[in-house]
Amino acid sequence: MAHLATAPGPRRRHTRERLRVLGFLSPWLIGFTVFFGYPLIATVYFSFMRYNQIRPPSFVGLRNWRYVFTQMPLFGPALWNTLWLVVVMVTLRVVFGLGTGLLITKVKTGAGFFRTAFYLPFLAPPVAATVTFVFLLNPGTGPVNDALAALGVPAPDWFNDPHWAKPSLVLLSLWGIGDLMVVFLAALLDVPKEQYEAAKLDGAGAFATFRYVTWPAITPVVMFAVVTGVVQTMQYYTQALVAGKLASGVGVGPGSTVQPGYPDHSTLTVTQLVYSLGFQNFNTGAACVLSLVLFAIAMAAASLLIRGRAGLLGAKDRP
Repeated sequence: MAHLATAPGPRRRHTRERLRVLGFLSPWLIGFTVFFGYPLIATVYFSFMRYNQIRPPSFVGLRNWRYVFTQMPLFGPALWNTLWLVVVMVTLRVVFGLGTGLLITKVKTGAGFFRTAFYLPFLAPPVAATVTFVFLLNPGTGPVNDALAALGVPAPDWFNDPHWAKPSLVLLSLWGIGDLMVVFLAALLDVPKEQYEAAKLDGAGAFATFRYVTWPAITPVVMFAVVTGVVQTMQYYTQALVAGKLASGVGVGPGSTVQPGYPDHSTLTVTQLVYSLGFQNFNTGAACVLSLVLFAIAMAAASLLIRGRAGLLGAKDRP
C-alpha cells in the first residue's frame, strides 16, 4: 500500500516525458529561435520603421513597402535577374548533375578518378572560382576567346555583355557541379540491381529503363536538389558581385566599391540590392522589405514544389 501511495501518477509521468523531449529538442529550439525566429521578427519590425542603424527607429507605416514596390527603379531588374537565375541555373544544374552521375555509373574503369575530377571544382572557394572564371572568359586576354577565335567561332564578351553575363554565371555554376553529382551518384547506386535485371529481361531499352526504373527511385532526391537549389539561388550574391566587380575593372580587395549589377544591371540580384540598401545606403527599412519579399517567394516556390511532388505521388498511388 505504501508503494502504491508514492507511485507517480499518469499526469506526472507525462510531464516528465515532455520535459525529457524538450531537453533533447532544446539545442534545435535555441538555434531556431536565435538564428531564425528572432531575425525574422526583427525584419518584420524594421520593415515598418525608418532606421539608419544610428538613430533610434521611428514608425513610418507602409512607407518602406510603397517605396520598394512603386519608387525603387532597380527592384524590377533585380527580381527578374534572380528569378531568371533560379529557373535556368537550377534546371541546368539538376540536368547536368544527373547526367554526370549517370555517366560515371556507366564507366567501367577509372570511376574514382572521374568522381574526384568532377568534385574538385566544387571545393574551390566561391571568390577564387569566380576570379579564375572571369579571367578565363576575359574578352581581350582570356584563353577561352582565343580558342574560339582559332576555331573561327565568334567570341562573346561574356561578363562585359549584358546578354551574356547571366549565362556566364550559369557556366560558372555548372563548372562546380560536383555537389549535385555526388548526391545523384549515391541515389543512382542505391537503385536495386534486380529491377534493372528485370527490365532487361522484359526487353526494355535505355530510355524505358530510365523512365520506369531509375526515375521513380531517384525522384525524391531530384526534388531535394530542386528545392534546395531554388532556396540557394534566391540568395545568389557572391559570384554575381565578384564577377561584376572584376569585369568592370574594379578589384575585389578591401575598400573597393562599385555599383552592383555590372554590366547594365544584368547581374543585379535581390540580395545585392538588400546589401546595398542596408549597409551602403543605411536604408534598413527598405532592405528588410526586400528580404521579406525574397523570403516569401522562396517559401512559396518551395511549398509549391513539395505539394506538387506530394500530389504526383498521391496520383500514382490511386488505382
